[in-house]
Amino acid sequence: MWYLAALSKELTDKPLARTLLNTPIVLFRDAQGHASALEDRCCHRQLPLSMGTLEKEGLRCGYHGLLFNGQGQCLEVPGQKKVPRKAKVTPFTLKEQDDLIWIWFGSEQGSTPDQDPPRYLYHSDEKYVYDGDVYHYQAPFQLIHDNLLDLSHLGYVHLKTIGGDAKTHMNAQMDVEAIGDKVTVKRYMPNSTPPPTYTAAYPFKDKIDRWQEIEFYPSHLRIWTGGIDANSESVTNPNRGGFHMRGLHCITPETEETCHYFWTISTNPTTDIENVKQKVVEQTRYTFNEDKVVIEAQHKSMKHFKGQPMIDIHVDTGANYARRIIKRLCEA
Repeated sequence: MWYLAALSKELTDKPLARTLLNTPIVLFRDAQGHASALEDRCCHRQLPLSMGTLEKEGLRCGYHGLLFNGQGQCLEVPGQKKVPRKAKVTPFTLKEQDDLIWIWFGSEQGSTPDQDPPRYLYHSDEKYVYDGDVYHYQAPFQLIHDNLLDLSHLGYVHLKTIGGDAKTHMNAQMDVEAIGDKVTVKRYMPNSTPPPTYTAAYPFKDKIDRWQEIEFYPSHLRIWTGGIDANSESVTNPNRGGFHMRGLHCITPETEETCHYFWTISTNPTTDIENVKQKVVEQTRYTFNEDKVVIEAQHKSMKHFKGQPMIDIHVDTGANYARRIIKRLCEA
């Protein structure tokens, strides 16, 4: 499967160390701007290559200076003319698109991709502007899936940003569908009070009709939320106007109990574009900081009370479908 390895903007003039699926990896760009990923170890004395330096030809180890290209081949051993035939490290297949860097993990080492990574065209859509960030979580990746598939928690966790009335969130009309490896959750809240993030970014008249549409895939989630002035048009119209927030959420496991959470938020301001974008991004970051505290505390509590039963309620349907998909894929 393709997993997100980095946001494009993360690869600058230094190598980037990141453990993905229990595999230490170093990511870097060559002089032509091409992104590469190698196993994060020198084949000489195992120093992490991420501790090295970038040069025009590739990545040089910070211990004895062996130089590697993006395919993992050693190009130079300082002090000797011959490069040993076995002087190489494992490369990984990357695909950079839409300002995202995807990495392929096959069922066997060295396997080639049998599909393309997902596209995310809102990063280049002229109607939207966006930014994003990456968080490291001391929690398993599926707890973040659970959180993103159940937006009823907004009324309790995010009162200062995208929350709103808790009762409205808990009683929202909700439709859930699972087909193949995809789960769709749609929630609608007519005639509701716009939350702080919405009023800071858009000139609503008063009450709004609000939507939350979530698409889950094993490698990422897409969450389209927003609002229109109440009774101004159909809240289910795919071409509806109003205020939009399109979130991309890519959760890549680091270990069994830790993960990397990559997110971007795209929004559609019509005036004062840069300032509105900045407000939305800052509010989104504040929101995700709140989620991180909750999810890491949840994981810590679950470890302490391991084995204690947990109940399900009506808002858990989408998350339970997603867990069944992950379980099926792991068993296969």
